[in-house]
Amino acid sequence: MGNLALRAIKPIEKILIANRGEIACRVIRTARRLGIRTVAVYSDADKDSLHVSMADEAYNIGPPAASQSYLCKDKIIQIAKSSGAQAIHPGYGFLSENTEFAEQCSETGVIFIGPPASAIRDMGIKSTSKAIMTAAGVPVVEGYHGEDQSNAKLKEEAARIGYPVMIKAVRGGGGKGMRIAKNEAEFEDQLESARTEGLKSFGDDIMLLEKFVEMPRHVEVQVFGDQHGNYVYLFERDCSVQRRHQKIIEEAPAPGLSEEVRKSLGKAAVKAAAAVNYVGAGTVEFIMDKNQNFYFMEMNTRLQVEHPVTEMITDTDLVEWQIRENLKFKGHAFEARIYAEDPNNAFMPGAGPLLHLSTPEPDKDTRIETGVRQGDEVSVHYDPMIAKLVVWSQDRTSALRRVRKALSEYHVLGLGTNIQFLQDLAGHPSFEAEITIGVSSNPDGSYSVKVMDVEHHVTADLQKENGKLKLVCNIDGKISSAHVILQGDSLHIFSMEGKQELKLPTPQFMMAHGIGGGADDAVAPMPGVIEKVLVSPGTQVEEGDPLVVMIAMKMEYIIRAPKAGLIEKVFYQQGNTVTKGAALVHFKEESESKSSSDSE
Repeated sequence: MGNLALRAIKPIEKILIANRGEIACRVIRTARRLGIRTVAVYSDADKDSLHVSMADEAYNIGPPAASQSYLCKDKIIQIAKSSGAQAIHPGYGFLSENTEFAEQCSETGVIFIGPPASAIRDMGIKSTSKAIMTAAGVPVVEGYHGEDQSNAKLKEEAARIGYPVMIKAVRGGGGKGMRIAKNEAEFEDQLESARTEGLKSFGDDIMLLEKFVEMPRHVEVQVFGDQHGNYVYLFERDCSVQRRHQKIIEEAPAPGLSEEVRKSLGKAAVKAAAAVNYVGAGTVEFIMDKNQNFYFMEMNTRLQVEHPVTEMITDTDLVEWQIRENLKFKGHAFEARIYAEDPNNAFMPGAGPLLHLSTPEPDKDTRIETGVRQGDEVSVHYDPMIAKLVVWSQDRTSALRRVRKALSEYHVLGLGTNIQFLQDLAGHPSFEAEITIGVSSNPDGSYSVKVMDVEHHVTADLQKENGKLKLVCNIDGKISSAHVILQGDSLHIFSMEGKQELKLPTPQFMMAHGIGGGADDAVAPMPGVIEKVLVSPGTQVEEGDPLVVMIAMKMEYIIRAPKAGLIEKVFYQQGNTVTKGAALVHFKEESESKSSSDSE
């Protein structure tokens, strides 16, 4: 079955959104505009969330863990039936590509707003989908999708394909269960890590291998199909800017493509959809090399996170959806995904309270897709994406300029985000200088600032504007301004160049109490749950040896030894929840280790 517009012959009066966060809010907004009532579901951790307050009705479905709430098919269908919802919109993630859930909806008379279960099944298993695409004449990247899953066979196939190779969970998605093996020496470690994460995220540890395309572009095509075998593509998106195999900036249309390549991509995507009798909204993902040769990767049988950039250039609401003939795109759009994470610490996810949140002013060319408000708590139990910033303009250059401006107006305090990282990306910095700066104060209250060998005259003035503190600077006659927020011992400065934080160092007595860990500790790089403890007191380890496996935001992380040494204490056990910076393992001090070895 297809999307909302396919139900015109039998009007839907109420839908249940089997999701949370910004996608739940986004579906609710469209449903409101169409006069359709909405039902939200929420876990204990989400009882005060934005999507709960926006919906007409809301029902609790269990504890914070997704396996006990948002992934509980029976509970969700039962709530749909008891609330009188005729249809369920799954959003993305969770149950959106769950074959059994789509079938269960059909069996119980609830409309599943998505494709047929058969299409989800065929496209959900990567090995099956690639076999179908090969038969349909869609170009597919070299790889191994066989049934023999022994380490020896997979290693043999990796050597045949040629390193580097991509290891992927066949039921994977969202960058989970995916690892790159650069050479034979690291293959088995990466394979084991991908298997563990695949089993944890999807309940399946079957892997496939693909040739890793170096310097690739990730280009995907939005497609629609109706129930009569008609298909249309709504142009492509470029999603090449990624971290941990997850997209963070998307744009449409993809820059630099010839019309011939653009049409070839669209035709290949339509072939892919037709091969599985697809109905509704879907996305066909391709990997493209430097010569603009493209190869099928997978088909996402749901609404994509990045669908708003396509909506912006086609002036279409993809949740409402109706097939229009002769679609043409106009202008250029970018989407920047805003995550609670630390880009300076391998993009480790974070959690905590949104103590301050102010966003750019939305308008017809700027959309803020979010599921959080100031004061909300970002939970460790779910994906760390907290919002999407989507902008449109007449051309790519001006759209990118709007991205930078909008990001400079996105102010968050209370937890770390990737906003500054996104702003740096959008600015395409070509180098990073090491610059010596000297500052001296003058009797008149101004400052002399020496940068390298050039001296500048600077004055600064604090003003109030709309209840906010504003710092106005005059540098050699050029005036600029920034908003400032004082919180605790930190001064946060938001300017067009991004966010800067001036912070007092952590006192020694706080370090002594385990806040941030010490020099002899291995610490948690983010909040999460301990999955495995691999060492015990008395264990001798080498630098880089695995100590602890953590699960955070549905991803697996291996905490490795920062140095060689003897383990003296292990502070947590399997199943414990830890905060960012908590000491996990304490090493025996080197002086003590040396003394004991000398005495022996």
